[in-house]
Amino acid sequence: MEKAQLVFVPAPGMGHIVSAVEVTKLLLTRCHQLSVTVLILNHSSINSKVHSYIESQRASSSIVSTRLRFIDLPKDETELLSFFSFLVFVPAPGMGHIVSAVEVAKLLLTRCQQLSVTVLILNHSSINSKVHSYIESQRASSSIVSTRLRFIDLPKDETELLSFFSFVNSQKSHVKEAVLKITQSDFVSSVDSPQLVGFVVDTLCASMIDVANEFGVPSYIFFSSGAAFLGFMLYVQKIYDEEKFDPTELKDSDAELQVLSLINPFPGRVMPSAMLSKDWFPSILDNIRRFREANGIIVNTFLELESYAIESLKMPPVYPVGPILDMGSDGRNTHKEIMRWLDDQPPSTVVFLCFGSKGTFSQNQVTEIACALEHSGHRFLWSLRRPAPPGLLASPSDYEDPQEVLPEGFLDRTTGIGKVIGWAPQVAVLGHPAVGGFVSHCGWNSILESIWFGVPIATWPLFAEQQFNAFEMVVELGLAVEIKMDYRNDSGVIVNCDEIERGIRCLMKHDGEKRRKVKEISEKSRRALMEGGSSYSYLGSLIKDVMDNLS
Repeated sequence: MEKAQLVFVPAPGMGHIVSAVEVTKLLLTRCHQLSVTVLILNHSSINSKVHSYIESQRASSSIVSTRLRFIDLPKDETELLSFFSFLVFVPAPGMGHIVSAVEVAKLLLTRCQQLSVTVLILNHSSINSKVHSYIESQRASSSIVSTRLRFIDLPKDETELLSFFSFVNSQKSHVKEAVLKITQSDFVSSVDSPQLVGFVVDTLCASMIDVANEFGVPSYIFFSSGAAFLGFMLYVQKIYDEEKFDPTELKDSDAELQVLSLINPFPGRVMPSAMLSKDWFPSILDNIRRFREANGIIVNTFLELESYAIESLKMPPVYPVGPILDMGSDGRNTHKEIMRWLDDQPPSTVVFLCFGSKGTFSQNQVTEIACALEHSGHRFLWSLRRPAPPGLLASPSDYEDPQEVLPEGFLDRTTGIGKVIGWAPQVAVLGHPAVGGFVSHCGWNSILESIWFGVPIATWPLFAEQQFNAFEMVVELGLAVEIKMDYRNDSGVIVNCDEIERGIRCLMKHDGEKRRKVKEISEKSRRALMEGGSSYSYLGSLIKDVMDNLS
């Protein structure tokens, strides 16, 4: 009788392979005309114990061993996706958006072993060397989830001169093509292609919901700001559509809005800068309308911080899974001089001034800040950046010599109690015990970082949604002091020395009620992410909803 042959393709992993081999032995023992070939898929889960087991079977002298063989299949990049359902992330191009999206992906991958994530990088001019370096560091990572997280750079085309939202729309075809390549990959031995279970798209990329719809899968918005601001945006869109509300009419006015996600009336004078641009506002409205089509909105916040706002948001479902932070390098190796200087300062005595990756000031404003710091007498660490040339998309840079913009003799007079630096390792600085206060532009990531480390904030917003964030922190939550809540970087207003000094002195009060509240919410932010915490539970609900989409 002619010999017959079976091919076994077990899933990679000790349990699956051992079970498969034992079945083959049963078959081979009963049928002497049968031989079996076991194909070993070269996946990252094949560890040394699995290899040892396979080698022991190859070396066996049992009665069936001559009819049982093992073949190790070659490794390629598709093994990263072979045995997982996968989500596609489409972050907006820009460091803050990409980092936050990647941290959300890591949270999901840590909790759900059956999931993989592909992050699609839109090739926009705002993708600078720091973004590329960050992505490469993630690709090279050896973390426990790195084998299930991959990045695909989308092709660059001639759309750079379009408005941002038009640029995003122009990238739909690239996104679709990239996802098709994954879902239609040819896997060895007829293993099923990975199953697409959904898209997670950035706040600014809501039009990518169209691509998710083409694939017939759910879409989720990742909202990298707070829940109160999400409610505010939905409110503004609704009253515009119903009443043709124009937010620019409220600029610098005493009029107030009754926003459902806020306990307190919202004053027009702190209308977010993003809502005041005649060029941007129509596109922002179109983008917000798409939020209501999503299957859910993932928000970088936690229930204990924004309970009122979260409970005000009904549809679509909201998943507050934060604080989502990139702790990254501790800065001690990359910025040794800064960290050594902080090491020499007493605990909670240093006020840290940092205004984000885009935050800069005119020379006149720099003079007022220097005056306030000197008069306050507090120790300080000041991240002072040079503005980008007018009309260019370039980012701010460091001064070769900050004395060129500072008052004469300032550095000499503050030697020992102050340090002026360029770019700052913000997370490392906020986490240092010497830092007792943070003068901030109120970007949402910066707010969450300061809360995490229990460092009180003095608010000095510049653009985007930062005026809203400042209002929420000072008035709504009572967690910050004000320097100038309604400041706008394009207003030409100079905040004077006295206002800044008053804010710094209030910030650095060691027996203040705000400092106590910040310490309390800091502890709650950490508990939220622990097993049984609010964000841990919401993340579990999100994973369940995503995995329920498996057919």
